[in-house]
Amino acid sequence: MAFVLSLLMALVLVSYGPGGSLGCDLSQNHVLFGRKNLRLLGEMRRISPRFCLQDRKDFAFPQEMVEGGQLQEAQAISVLHEMLQQSFNLFHTERASAAWDTTLLEQLRTGLHQQLDDLDACLGQVMGEEDSALGKTGPTLAVKRYFQGIHVYLQEKAYSDCAWETVRVEIMRSLLRVMDGDLNSS
Repeated sequence: MAFVLSLLMALVLVSYGPGGSLGCDLSQNHVLFGRKNLRLLGEMRRISPRFCLQDRKDFAFPQEMVEGGQLQEAQAISVLHEMLQQSFNLFHTERASAAWDTTLLEQLRTGLHQQLDDLDACLGQVMGEEDSALGKTGPTLAVKRYFQGIHVYLQEKAYSDCAWETVRVEIMRSLLRVMDGDLNSS
């Protein structure tokens, strides 16, 4: 499941990396913030994931909705934007503040916010008025539902340390694969 999420993000990142083909120009800082965010997620580890094996979960990312070859340019950017926005929202809650080191958490929030700012400019360039409904249907809606599942999981687990660790690992694995794909494409 995490592989599917990572594959989607890798396809999008490869498309707009240096010399990429998306109809927008993202700053090199966008990639640097992505790498920094990955490092920060690694540093945020408070407990070993091995202690949380009983809390592992397949979050059921909707692969059929977001397969790279099926997404048009604006859809791919919209999906990536939604993924970053939902990650930002997840780590910008009061419960997240209680779960993580505040300095690392604030740095992660800042990095995600910067990536979103860069992607907002890109999204505006490639989406016309006819594409404005993309955030309400199809792949982008599937991403929203995926993150709703993550929120429900955290609630069901009473925002336990292991639940947060499981979510952190899920997001980190996805970003790690994205960064590996991006580095291999450069």
